[in-house]
Amino acid sequence: MDEAEVYRKAPPGFTDEQWDTFMEDGFLIIENALTEDEVGRYVEMIDRCAANDPKYDLSKHFGPNNVVERYPEFAELIDHDRHIGFGYDLYGELLKLHISQIFMRPKDGNHNMWHPDGARAVPYGVFVPELPIQIKVSYWLTDLPEAGMGNFVCMPGSHRQQYFDHYDTHDSVPGELILRVPKGTMTLMHCNTWHRVESNNSDKVRKNIFLAYCPSWICEADRHQSDPEWLGSLNREQKIIMRSYNSGYARTKPPAEDFPLFLDRETDEAADPDSNPQIALHRRKRRTVIERRMESLAV
Repeated sequence: MDEAEVYRKAPPGFTDEQWDTFMEDGFLIIENALTEDEVGRYVEMIDRCAANDPKYDLSKHFGPNNVVERYPEFAELIDHDRHIGFGYDLYGELLKLHISQIFMRPKDGNHNMWHPDGARAVPYGVFVPELPIQIKVSYWLTDLPEAGMGNFVCMPGSHRQQYFDHYDTHDSVPGELILRVPKGTMTLMHCNTWHRVESNNSDKVRKNIFLAYCPSWICEADRHQSDPEWLGSLNREQKIIMRSYNSGYARTKPPAEDFPLFLDRETDEAADPDSNPQIALHRRKRRTVIERRMESLAV
């Protein structure tokens, strides 16, 4: 059977302009990423999950993890065409879902202090001086026209600094970006970008979805291994991206059947054009989109 009939082409990822903004600010805002109907459906899904959770208290912050498995209707987000291409551009054949979360922030005084996210290079910035080793996708399902609504706040460009004077404080800092966006907006964040969350002083419950991606060799943040029966309900790409392996070494060298994750979005090929066809596909070096972009700029 022809490869194009077996494997999916990689969905769209970063444009050159988006990549430049992401690397400059450590943060990218894409409005109208979801339609009104999609926003409504995801809000209904979150409300249903909360209503069926015995720990849910409508007056308090609600933020369960591993939602794609805990609430299987969210599994469609693992490889959603609207965002998965951005993670694939960075991590290519080793793309992995690091954590999945839903959040409901009512008017309860809850806030979050300045911090970076995800797995960090140790020591900071030595092994991964430029690229993130986690990227966080956020879908904002509530209109956030003003501050004081449980808004996400970040310091643009702070992903390039190892330390931040306001770490573990909730200080308002000159130059910070308070996210004021309409519902349906998607944001992408570099894991090293320093950020915090404001208290919600409004009568609206802020609702959003977080999905973070990383290379397969970084440990999962919200699970150890997934339920085999649930994994069997996923499509090929979703199952691969969950990376639920019995062997720890498989995180570094995934099994042959996991290659290719996607076909190249430009060539429809499963391997780089200059790769040696005599070498098994899963053993060939395959450049990520970002590697190719960086190579072209270095010429």
